[in-house]
Amino acid sequence: MKKNIEKIVESRDTKAGLYFDYAIQFLILLSVLAFTIETIPDLEQSTQDFLNIFEFICIIIFSAEYLFRIYIAEKKLKFIFSFYGIIDLLAILPFYLSFGFDLRSARILRFLRLFRLVKLVRYNKAMNRFAVAFKLIREELIMFSVVSLILIYLSAVGIYYFENSVQPESFSSIFSSLWWSVVTLTTVGYGDVVPITTGGRIFTFLILMIGLGIIAIPSGMISSALTEARNLEKKDNK
Repeated sequence: MKKNIEKIVESRDTKAGLYFDYAIQFLILLSVLAFTIETIPDLEQSTQDFLNIFEFICIIIFSAEYLFRIYIAEKKLKFIFSFYGIIDLLAILPFYLSFGFDLRSARILRFLRLFRLVKLVRYNKAMNRFAVAFKLIREELIMFSVVSLILIYLSAVGIYYFENSVQPESFSSIFSSLWWSVVTLTTVGYGDVVPITTGGRIFTFLILMIGLGIIAIPSGMISSALTEARNLEKKDNK
C-alpha cells in the first residue's frame, strides 16, 4: 500500500502519478482564484456558500496529500521540517487556526493561503529549476541583500545631511529619508520626495547609478544559476 501511494504522490512515471500532479496543480490555481473572488464586495450568499464549500474540499484534499507524504517519507521529521513540508503545512494551517481566532485575525490567516502557489514548485520542472538556482546562489544573494541594506542606510544618511536644512518636513530624520533611499536605489523614483540642493541632486545621481548596478547584479546571478541548474538536470536525466 505504501509503495502504491508513493507511485501516485511522488512519481510522474505512472499515469496515476501524472494525473495526480495535474489535479493538484489545477486545484491550487482554482483555490487562489476562489480566494480572489472572496474579496469582491457584496457577494451573494449562495456564492459565499459555494466558495466556503469549495475551500473545505480543498482543505480535505491538501490535508490528505500532506498526511500521505508524511506516511511515505522514510525520515518523517526531515520531511515535516523541509521546505516542501513547511509549505504543505502552511497551505492548510490557516483553515484550522482560524477556528481559534476572531474574524479580524482569521482574515490575516486567510492571506497565508497564498502559500499554496509555492506548492506549484514541486510539480513544475521550470519552477523547480528556479528553486535549484536559488539554492546555488543563496549565499551570494544573502550577501547581496546585506550590502543593499547597508547602501540604503548610507544613502538615507547622505540625503538627510544634504536636504534636511532646506526640506525639514520631507527629510526630518534618517528614518524619514529611508523612503527616498529605497525608491531611488530601486530606480522607481516616485517623485514625491526629491532633492532641491545642488549637492543633493549630485548625490541622487550617484545613488541612481549605483541602483542600476544593484538591479543588474542579481539578474546576472540568477541567469547564470538557471543555466547551471539546467545542466545539472540534464546530467541527472542521463
